[in-house]
Amino acid sequence: MNCRPGCAACCIAPSISSPLPGLPHGKPAGMACPHLDAELRCGLFGQPERPAVCGSLQPSAEMCGDTREQALRWLTDLETATR
Repeated sequence: MNCRPGCAACCIAPSISSPLPGLPHGKPAGMACPHLDAELRCGLFGQPERPAVCGSLQPSAEMCGDTREQALRWLTDLETATR
């Protein structure tokens, strides 16, 4: 499955505990990653600075749902359940 254009739910809903450029203590849940571009694509994609957790999160029908809103809700619920 490919990422849905203009979604970026996986770059907003979950927290990231590892450091990334500009966020030495990681990213809190619900905050848009500052490395998203205007089209909601990862500016660190393919770069060594991209956190490993970002590359390990692969799109799936369950996670992504049919809409961006469904993906945000699913990932937010997962974040809450795994705190």
